[in-house]
Amino acid sequence: MRIIHITLFYFSLLSSYTSYATSVKDFCVADLQLPNTPSGYPCKSETNVTADDFVFSGFVPGNTIDPFNVRLTTAFVTSLPGLNGLGISAGRGDFGINGSVPMLTHPDATELVIVVKGQLTAGFITPTKVYLKTVKPGDIVVFPKGLLHFVVNSGVGNAIAFAFFSSSNPKTEILDYLLFGNDLSTSIIANTTLLDVSQIMKLKAQFGGSG
Repeated sequence: MRIIHITLFYFSLLSSYTSYATSVKDFCVADLQLPNTPSGYPCKSETNVTADDFVFSGFVPGNTIDPFNVRLTTAFVTSLPGLNGLGISAGRGDFGINGSVPMLTHPDATELVIVVKGQLTAGFITPTKVYLKTVKPGDIVVFPKGLLHFVVNSGVGNAIAFAFFSSSNPKTEILDYLLFGNDLSTSIIANTTLLDVSQIMKLKAQFGGSG
């Protein structure tokens, strides 16, 4: 676990040079009652800041996400207001047998993953190449900002990994939901992906899409 502490310390140092919010004061705890902005949440009045704003106590296995058989927990600014302006956040993935984090991107954040249990196969995709590696406890994987990436449990048992992001509130775009979880028409998906209509309809039913 010491490597996780070192990683958090490194990200904190890095973000301190790039964060506007902390360049003019020690911290800017998010006032979650106000709208988010491109530069983060407005600062809560310091008289209303407490130690609880800097502590997240729910970093345990979350609810299972079907059909991917993975439990994801995030510590973003919306649950840890003290992260506001620091350019860092965290996540936890508990993978069941054959569990996976599906194809997704974080348009505004680089992601660093540390494996602590089991065996995972992780990779990211560019227009010309796939960078793929099987990783085990103690290994670290980095996914460059904006690139499509994935993680699959390729071991014989459960697996656990922790992730760290270079944003306090990273955006997440999951490919399956982008294609099959909205009202994008089946005919357009078929024409642009060359998938069979029957398969598209099956996936729309799986992910709650229509059209």
